[in-house]
Amino acid sequence: MTNEPTVIFENDDFLVINKPAGLIVHSDGRTIEPSLADWLIARSPALQEVGEPWVSPQGEKIACPGLVHRLDRTTSGVMVVAKTQAMWKYLRAEFKERRVEKKYHAFVYSHVEGSSGRIVSEIMRSSTPPKKWYARPCDESHKRAAITDWTLLKKLEDNGELISYLEVQPRTGRTHQIRVHLASIGYPIVADHLYSDKKPLLGFTRPALHAHSISFMLPSVENREFICERCE
Repeated sequence: MTNEPTVIFENDDFLVINKPAGLIVHSDGRTIEPSLADWLIARSPALQEVGEPWVSPQGEKIACPGLVHRLDRTTSGVMVVAKTQAMWKYLRAEFKERRVEKKYHAFVYSHVEGSSGRIVSEIMRSSTPPKKWYARPCDESHKRAAITDWTLLKKLEDNGELISYLEVQPRTGRTHQIRVHLASIGYPIVADHLYSDKKPLLGFTRPALHAHSISFMLPSVENREFICERCE
């Protein structure tokens, strides 16, 4: 496999990797291509027994060895993978209860107003082609509310075009949440072909979004944070 993941940390219970942009996490049931799941099984066949499969819309069971969360194909960065069924169940519960903290770095078009903000809206699926997601503002108490916090890290320019570099924390986990939320407030991610019609900048050929860090409490009550610096 070209453009392989790299290992950031590993012990007997879990594995932390840097997923490269362009690599799908697991098969979508429609196309045949290399995936992170394939890489994990090739590296450690025993992982086939960890977790549970994803069932595609066509009813096909897709292997998800140790996977407790996902990143978009075009998003790079840090992911945690369980190596035992006990750890898989534990981490799945931590994600479900929103006790796992994830921070992303993103380059967005324009200079943002203010130094930080919170976006609250539902993430809805469009009913007409091209199929994509859109945001509908709502109150935080709404059962389908998706919440994203952002903080300005730096303002910069590229060939006269204004750009902001943000740290983004999704408080919920919806499909394309960060991309849709930032676009909904007028700051789409640089080179995001789905949610912006602006020209790519900074040399990006895919959405300039990177999973920078992940932190969670271990069963031993030790808090661990893992960081993957580069967004390129």
